Amino acid sequence: INGIEVADLALTGESGFRVVASPEHPGTRTMIPADSATCAACLQDLFDPQNRRFRYPFVNCTDCGPRYTIVRETPYDRARTTMSAFSLCSACREEYEEPSDRRFHAEPNACPRCGPRLEFTRSGSPPLVGERALGAAVAALRDGKIVAVKGLGGFHLAADAQNDGTVALLRQRKNRPFKPFAVMARDLESANEIATIPARAERWLESPARPIVLLPVKAGTTLSRRVTPGLSEVGVMLPYTPLHSLLLEEGPPLLLMTSGNLSDEPIARTNTEALDKLTGVADAFLLHDREIHTRADDSVLRIVAGEAQPVRRSRGYVPSAIALPFASVPVLAVGAELKNTVCLTRGGEAFLSPHIGDLENPEAALFFEEVIAKLRRLLNVEPAAVAHDLHPDYRSTRWASASGFAREPVQHHHAHVASCLAEHGRLGPAIGIAFDGTGCGPSGELWGGEILFADLLTFRRAGHLRPLRLPGGAAAIREPWRVAAAALLDAGESLDLLPGIEPRRVDRVRQLLDRNVRSPASTGAGRWFDAVAALCGFSGRVTYEGQAAVELESLADGSAAEPFSFAVVETDVAGPFEIDLRPAVRQIARALREGIRPPVVAARFHETLARAVCDSSLRARRQTGMETVALSGGCFQNRLLTERVKFLLESDGFEVLVHRRVPPNDGGLALGQAAVAGFRRSARREGADHVSWDSG
Repeated sequence: INGIEVADLALTGESGFRVVASPEHPGTRTMIPADSATCAACLQDLFDPQNRRFRYPFVNCTDCGPRYTIVRETPYDRARTTMSAFSLCSACREEYEEPSDRRFHAEPNACPRCGPRLEFTRSGSPPLVGERALGAAVAALRDGKIVAVKGLGGFHLAADAQNDGTVALLRQRKNRPFKPFAVMARDLESANEIATIPARAERWLESPARPIVLLPVKAGTTLSRRVTPGLSEVGVMLPYTPLHSLLLEEGPPLLLMTSGNLSDEPIARTNTEALDKLTGVADAFLLHDREIHTRADDSVLRIVAGEAQPVRRSRGYVPSAIALPFASVPVLAVGAELKNTVCLTRGGEAFLSPHIGDLENPEAALFFEEVIAKLRRLLNVEPAAVAHDLHPDYRSTRWASASGFAREPVQHHHAHVASCLAEHGRLGPAIGIAFDGTGCGPSGELWGGEILFADLLTFRRAGHLRPLRLPGGAAAIREPWRVAAAALLDAGESLDLLPGIEPRRVDRVRQLLDRNVRSPASTGAGRWFDAVAALCGFSGRVTYEGQAAVELESLADGSAAEPFSFAVVETDVAGPFEIDLRPAVRQIARALREGIRPPVVAARFHETLARAVCDSSLRARRQTGMETVALSGGCFQNRLLTERVKFLLESDGFEVLVHRRVPPNDGGLALGQAAVAGFRRSARREGADHVSWDSG
């Protein structure tokens, strides 16, 4: 409920209450509800042998069930959803039309007589339907098979999460050697057997959005060690459809549930798509005939500083509006290249799309265009401008250039800080700490460890981390030992701390750095995490974004740690300062040579970066008097770093804004782009082109 208005109306003379059909082209602005997990009342129906919906996998009511994922057009009427293919039987029609019934105008309402049905298919066997399909799927899961299961927003690949051989086989077939899988637990009791669940986390696990929540893995758990290799956390969710509840009631109590897709492609949506792409990965398929109109991956939350922070915002949260601190002209923001989402504004509201994925993949690029078209259609909004990143080679930037709309380029890290400000209802100004892997600076430089003065109109660079050379360019991101070599040489250290790397490869990287060939400089904080991870033992190739940094955080000893040394270099009176981490590199090298354990080194590095952020913020406050700090960028998914930064800053009297509505990573970038572009256009209309703190 966004607001309540009370008005006196003239009497019409009618004696009853009725819901009338929506006009074909309504002039009012409508909202689409998010998909919602099965409510307690429907679960009771599901397992009540006397109920006519006993064991019916599509039970729902006005409080729960599919919403956004089945809507074709607005307003939200059954005829405009994928449920239009199913005619209500007399019993369901009576519920649907009775105002006192729990299913009054529940658009997905159905029952076994008139609604969708299951189908189980497996190579070499005839298809099974209904209860027999469900029984066959349960038997396959118990037997250690991988089953592609059609859910609310797409397909999952499901398997017994306690079966080590099955999990290993799924990793091999999906070509996903290390990226962690999520686990769906039968109930809270089952979840408690594998993870430590703070009381507050139970609220998010059981919420109608039913996200995946990242939780500490319990020692001695029966969960396959291959579910989250090298990590101390596991993503846990509870059933959110009646079908999930039925599978878990009779099948394994812990199901590995990962997106039903090939590597880096969008989640499979249709039965045909799943059968085409997932044959060879899945042993069997549990299908149904209710069409999914819009893909929506599972949302992912992490508990940071005692509250939930989105890592991926999708099913259960989309398309809920995010209130803007101003009324914006309609702006379409097209996000970044990785973890892409798009955003469309309508007045004082911003609508962030579900997770789209990495646009380097052609299938994801098609999904990107599909999502843009649907957002425009559902919101009935024609953008006045398109906001995009400065990077000219991002597919989203190229789309914006070819779109025909007026363009508003927004610098990557300004957009990060703006997304944090906007979700908190702030215009700024604030000190913005934008720490991520890499983003394009105003002149094409590689930024990523930025301290900014920023508001929703503009920004100025106050400081940054010392740049690191990336020998081999993109190869250095895939092989963190290369960045470690650059950090060691920059600090005057030898390369004896790179065990397991062939000497000829080390020599080749040294030559690239000595000659400054194919070795662009980057201030990215993510690259510093990569370098320290390599020094602490990460010697392989990165197989998913942020892997080295995630494993470094997981490695870190959680007890209090002393920081390593760093220096702050003032370039000139007007220029940005530089945080020089070379003293820390020298101390890390000495500590490792003296036999200090990598978990201690990892913890001390986190503390060093946290102290550097605090020192930078104090310097920025002395320059401007600003008391608010906004933390954004993918590095602030790191709980250890974020909690230490927040604690230190608040101890020094700062107000600290961290992400609570959208991800700090590039999944929240489109909100920042939309806020900056919309506010800029409003400012131009009012004749303002600067703000007081940056009047020069």
